[in-house]
Amino acid sequence: MTTDTIAPRAMPTWLAATIAGGFGLFYAYAVWNALAFLIAQAGGTLGLNGLGWTLLVFAALFPILVFAGALALGLRRSAGQFSLLLLAGLGLVAVFWLNVLAYSVAGGASLLGS
Repeated sequence: MTTDTIAPRAMPTWLAATIAGGFGLFYAYAVWNALAFLIAQAGGTLGLNGLGWTLLVFAALFPILVFAGALALGLRRSAGQFSLLLLAGLGLVAVFWLNVLAYSVAGGASLLGS
């Protein structure tokens, strides 16, 4: 007996671009928010030390990395799976951003320069 494996049908390019573009706006908002926070903290009276720069620059880069990873993992999947993967990545970005804000509020003095 021969069993033929049916290759999963990839979603159309226009659908992948539409889904990625819609979620991309939310990821771009996360990057924009992190950059605005970085600029506000760096432009303050005390500035930032090395730890503060590292944390806040990574907070701006993290959504880009997660979006790229979700695209790489999800483009060959169905539209529903691709959307759920991007949504899960957006949740990961949101949790990370809340952790950055909580650390900035609770241990904010350790991020500031002297």
